[in-house]
Amino acid sequence: MTALNEATHNVDVVVVGAGFAGLSAAHDLVDKGYSVVVLEGRDRVGGRVFTGEVAGVKVDLGGTWVSHRHTAIREVAEQVGGTTVPQFTEGRSTLWLAGKRSTYKGTIPKLSPAALVNMGRIQLALDKMAKTIDVDAPWNSPRAQELDAISLEEWLDRKRARWTTRAMMTIITKVEWGCQPSDVSLLHVLRTIRAFGGFDFMLDAEGGMQESRYVETTQAIAVRYAALLGDRVHTNAPVRRITEDGDGVTVETDSLQVNARYAIVTTATEHRGGIEFEPALSEPAQGLTNSWRLGALSKAFVAYDKPFWRADGLSGEAVTDTGTVFITFDVSPSPDGPGILMAFCDPRVFDTHASEVRKAQVVKQLIDLFGPQAARPIDYIDHCWGTDSFAPGGPNPAVAPYASVRYGSVMTEPHGRVHWAGTETAGEWTGSMNGAVLSGRRVSSEVARLLLVTDTHDRKKALA
Repeated sequence: MTALNEATHNVDVVVVGAGFAGLSAAHDLVDKGYSVVVLEGRDRVGGRVFTGEVAGVKVDLGGTWVSHRHTAIREVAEQVGGTTVPQFTEGRSTLWLAGKRSTYKGTIPKLSPAALVNMGRIQLALDKMAKTIDVDAPWNSPRAQELDAISLEEWLDRKRARWTTRAMMTIITKVEWGCQPSDVSLLHVLRTIRAFGGFDFMLDAEGGMQESRYVETTQAIAVRYAALLGDRVHTNAPVRRITEDGDGVTVETDSLQVNARYAIVTTATEHRGGIEFEPALSEPAQGLTNSWRLGALSKAFVAYDKPFWRADGLSGEAVTDTGTVFITFDVSPSPDGPGILMAFCDPRVFDTHASEVRKAQVVKQLIDLFGPQAARPIDYIDHCWGTDSFAPGGPNPAVAPYASVRYGSVMTEPHGRVHWAGTETAGEWTGSMNGAVLSGRRVSSEVARLLLVTDTHDRKKALA
């Protein structure tokens, strides 16, 4: 990975973004014999996967988990020597609800019989509706307009969800979309459930979406993957402008330009708005950029000498309906220590505070959840994705009512010679690292077919 030292480069394809989508697209095209340049605005590769360190242990400040069903990202990791470790799930989970603490086994917390029935009814209804969704084009699904016209919160109102069900659905919404139930359309929720293989699989650690982590961290996988591309990958190169004509595209950064036959843009839909396009994007494409806004999500890691909660028969997994923290996981490297708790934090009451205040907020809640030993951390780190210095936002768009049906169909529609990738553009596994890799493979195939057609036409013309 280098900085470009020439003012102009000429290649077959220029890729914007060095996350898993951009790197996968670049690898596929290079394997097919095409020349590629990858431009990344950050000073690192990986996009929304990012490595931090707490108590001497590398941790995932961004995307973390993989499932056994995530074959695409696993293939990438295997290629560069990634090693998975199961997410720790042994013991009982902790629930803090309406000021009361309890523990439970399984995916769904221990609630009253009436609350469990209500939660089960809501989950069953969501799973049933999700099965009707076209994951590649949800806007074409049966009842798409009806489902997209209401928020998840409005639907919960209509279904007479109990307060306990609402509390659990709010936690799920904050984790998956980085927003409140009122901010995301029911259609978008159903698409994600369908893309993730069902409600239970979406939430489960053992055998589900949170099944395993990479010992090296996910960004380390991206760094190794990028290294295989050598000097084709260039960081500190934010793209400002993309112009095109009938013959090709020109991509401009602050210090250079790249001329290519095609461009692949892998930025999140919201961040497409940070690039000037000539000719300009269509009205629907601009509407997509303006309405498919990323949610916000923050993560904190608190380290202790040992994972003391395990001695109390606790898994380290907790959910809570109040305060800054709303869910935690045990990501300790070994039972001997250090013990590390990963905490997902609500950015509305977290991001604007100074680091020491944020730490105090998190530790206070961990004391409530795991006892007085939580008051003695040995290290702390956090990351607020909503205030990230470049391309801020959480892992997924919080797509509001009406935006999917109105604008979703243009998400992967090429803009002339500009093609789109990124996990948001994936069908199955959208919103995951696996979806990012799959989107890169999809768009590289699209562009390679176009290049082949052009090359074949040029050869025939030359022989005529």
